[in-house]
Amino acid sequence: MRHYKRFVQFAVTAAIATATTSFSIPVAFAGLQMESKTIKYPVAEKGATVDNYSGVSVADPYRWLEDTNSEKTHAWVEEENTVTRAYLDSIPERGDIAKRLRELWNYERCGVPSKFGKNLFYSKNDGLQNQNVLYVKDLARQNARVLLDPNTLSKDGTVALSTYNSTDDGTLIAYGLSASGSDWEDWYVKDVSTGKDLSDHLKWLKNAEVAWSADKSGFYYPRYDEPKQGSELQQANYYQKLFFHKIGTAQSDDKLIYERRDDKELEFAPTVTDDGNYLVVGVYHGTSPKNGILIENLKDPASKLMELFAPGKAMYSLVGNDGAKFYFLTDEGAPHARVISMDTKVADGKISGDENVIVKDHDDTIEQVSYLDGKLICRYLKDACNTVAIYDVNGKFDRMLDLPGLGAADGFTGRQSDTDTYYSYTSFNTPAVIYHIDLNNKKQDEFFKPTFKFNSDDYVTDQIFCKSKDGTTVPVFVSHKKGIALDGKNPTYLYGYGGFKISLLPFYSPSNLLWMERGGVFAVATLRGGGEYGESWHQSGMKLNKQKVFDDFIGAAQCLIDKKYTCSEKLSIGGGSNGGLLVGACITERPDLYRAAVAQVGVMDMLRFNKFTVGWEWVQEYGSPENADEFKALYAYSPLHNIKSGVCYPCTLITTADHDDRVVPGHSFKFTAAMQAVQKCDNPVLIRVDVKAGHGHGKSTEKLIDEATDKWAFLTKTLGTPKSVR
Repeated sequence: MRHYKRFVQFAVTAAIATATTSFSIPVAFAGLQMESKTIKYPVAEKGATVDNYSGVSVADPYRWLEDTNSEKTHAWVEEENTVTRAYLDSIPERGDIAKRLRELWNYERCGVPSKFGKNLFYSKNDGLQNQNVLYVKDLARQNARVLLDPNTLSKDGTVALSTYNSTDDGTLIAYGLSASGSDWEDWYVKDVSTGKDLSDHLKWLKNAEVAWSADKSGFYYPRYDEPKQGSELQQANYYQKLFFHKIGTAQSDDKLIYERRDDKELEFAPTVTDDGNYLVVGVYHGTSPKNGILIENLKDPASKLMELFAPGKAMYSLVGNDGAKFYFLTDEGAPHARVISMDTKVADGKISGDENVIVKDHDDTIEQVSYLDGKLICRYLKDACNTVAIYDVNGKFDRMLDLPGLGAADGFTGRQSDTDTYYSYTSFNTPAVIYHIDLNNKKQDEFFKPTFKFNSDDYVTDQIFCKSKDGTTVPVFVSHKKGIALDGKNPTYLYGYGGFKISLLPFYSPSNLLWMERGGVFAVATLRGGGEYGESWHQSGMKLNKQKVFDDFIGAAQCLIDKKYTCSEKLSIGGGSNGGLLVGACITERPDLYRAAVAQVGVMDMLRFNKFTVGWEWVQEYGSPENADEFKALYAYSPLHNIKSGVCYPCTLITTADHDDRVVPGHSFKFTAAMQAVQKCDNPVLIRVDVKAGHGHGKSTEKLIDEATDKWAFLTKTLGTPKSVR
């Protein structure tokens, strides 16, 4: 079942100022133009656009920068990139940083395998390949071979394998490719035995999941109508439809299975049960985790999709089924989620069922459940780390899985008949190790363990607990090289996200390791708005409560200072996407608290985020600018609209990309222009615009290394990070 989290998390994010409550036009837009004494920024012309929201006039002088196809915008971007490159390329340490990053990145890594029939599918990267390569292994013969190498599909490594799904017997895969970082995907079908593509080619899918029929005749998939030519990266995407594609036929002949002309914002995620008897469709309204469920009996010609759960009430994720008995993970009546069974019946064209609780809700949040070999494998969240418990199908506790330590586990997928499965484990200083579990003899062994060019024992991660403005406890992971002095002078990078019920668990990144290796502290704050403590934790940081997320982050920053990890002059903050919004809001609310900030592909204009591509989905999380109360809250923290003259903002690096069709580049363009226009001091405000790249999905290794090099070089110059202490 598709997960509802469509807003990709970047993993891989003292006194607290009161939120702005004035609704007059911010001074930043009043025509004042200032510039740094040391950096001459391109002049961004101010227009006269003014919008009215609930009776409030709001200026938008840089509206023209939303048009990423205009020559005027192109010229501004080129000038900005020239200024940014001149600044970053002049940093003496940049060359050493780039060299060491390539060394740290150059290690073999493996994804979590998935078993279909006699075949095992998994991704691998030999170290510096731009894209991961899909392998298939014949379990009977124990030989592995390359099935799909995206690196052969483009010279610059900007075509990526988005996802794939196999038939139950492992003989065919349907797979999606994305180009230049766009969320748009082209889907194809490959014969696994020959490695050759069939004639099938599907377009206008986005972040899609497909579900094969049991007879392999085709698959169910969701797609949008073709957008207007030239507006593919900006046009709002509505009215998703569910189709069935028959193998060997044209997409134009695909059968429409389901649509809702009465609700343009619904999206669909199909699953076919392991027995092949039922089509189960998740129905999502934007990014809300409160989805619906539709079920159709595929063995009954008279059956049709019927609603078992309506969207908007709770989260329901299909775990599996035994005939007409279905198992779901849900948070209905369970703040930390529980597993239920439902004996369904059909009468008068409607489906209903009697519910039975299998695994009860308790203090730790259930994040994922797999149904394998008559067992329920439940992955829990405990203070933003994973634990794994195994129950039988009736809910009787069997055992806790022995994990290597405090970190993050992922995987545990398979068919209900499988007696084994695979999972990965990682932490802030340990690249992912892949484990194989035999569920019968309860043994696990290493399937893959990477070899890397550093000593993980040289680093330590602590979890500290900080206080937010309202007294809420905010956990913060703090990682660094062993033996640092808590003298308040360590260059520190604090990362956060705080939204969309996305949980920030321990994760390994060669980029972050470089920072720690060079003497820096890397901290990750567990903010409200995420899913670490269940749906109540999420709701306490969304819509009218969004300010609490920023309060949490500011509280975490002050906590790091109070505990002598760092000081304001050595502290930087960073985040991407919704985390970019976090950074933008925090530097406009507390510009004095940090020396530097890195805001990646951020949502900076909270009054127009819903106008482009899938931005309307986020109304479920942020609220609507058209709603008077929600507009008031949005306007109070919107980064673009809270930039003020006469303020010295931190040294700021803003990043975006020309093919970002999730958070369109106009957000970052307008924010940059507005901040550069009023920056009081000589702290640089720079924007880095990547080309042939998007929101982050599918970004090539070369581009990842280049971006990380620029980030750490920027922070080295602004924070004075010491040279390598290895």
